Amino acid sequence: MERSLQQARSVRTKAVKVKTDRSLSEKTFVLFIYAFTGLFALICVLPFWLVLINSFAAESSIKQHGYQLIPKAFSLNAYQYLAHGKQIASSYLVSTTVTVAGTVLAVLITAMYAYVLAHPKVKYRNVMSFLTYFTMIFGAGLVGFYILIANWLHLKDSLGALILPYLLNPFFAFIMVSFFRTLPYEINEAATVDGANDLSIFFRIIIPISKPVIATVGLFYALQYWNDFFLALLFIDDYKLHPLQMMIRQLISNINIGAYVGGSQTTYSQPLPTYGVQLATVCVTIGPVFLLYPMIQKYFVKGITIGALKG
Repeated sequence: MERSLQQARSVRTKAVKVKTDRSLSEKTFVLFIYAFTGLFALICVLPFWLVLINSFAAESSIKQHGYQLIPKAFSLNAYQYLAHGKQIASSYLVSTTVTVAGTVLAVLITAMYAYVLAHPKVKYRNVMSFLTYFTMIFGAGLVGFYILIANWLHLKDSLGALILPYLLNPFFAFIMVSFFRTLPYEINEAATVDGANDLSIFFRIIIPISKPVIATVGLFYALQYWNDFFLALLFIDDYKLHPLQMMIRQLISNINIGAYVGGSQTTYSQPLPTYGVQLATVCVTIGPVFLLYPMIQKYFVKGITIGALKG
């Protein structure tokens, strides 16, 4: 009896020790995760901080000391220079118009196309899926793309050239297809029995219950339109129609900086703060992205998970 009690106590002591050791190892692991995540977040935030704080630095301080965590001299000349010109407002209007109109149209077209691919009663949906996938691998090339937009569609120097090429992204379409396939088809059958047609089912039933994937794809499209300068570089010669990202590109490359931020009739009397203007323009242009992402973050992870796990 006593031997049994001693064995039980020994086992209990070992179990408590193992539990204590495991708890300590878990705490160590959690501490390591927090330290690693904090360090990684600091590394990610550091470039943004350098851009933000040095946009308020004096031009002489940047030229003399380079980019610093805390500048030795502060100045608002860069922001005053941007506010003095008219191109920043014009480019903001172009980027906002292209982003809003392009995102709405792209999400609508992509959702309708993905719904057709995911519908089990569409006869040639597999052929359409293959053709869609084929475009992800092979393209017409830059020359054919330019001829289509500029010569055949005559969209050169128009906002249509900045919107039309991105209206349907095959990858985003497949993300939506994966989500639509998770929806029970009995919903469609019940709506059909109640007398609803395909358009009513799509807009009144499918769209309202597809907010996660719509928000995710919408964010992708919005970022694509907002950050794009390649289409403007190809098809827009009129600088008044240049979006913000094209304007930043020109500022960073120091090409026609006076015409971009002040125009040919600018009366700005102080020396041009070249580096400060570049940094200030970046700060001004990334603002909407920081405002947009938190509003749809709760849908983002869910939509991405569904699109990644379903084939």
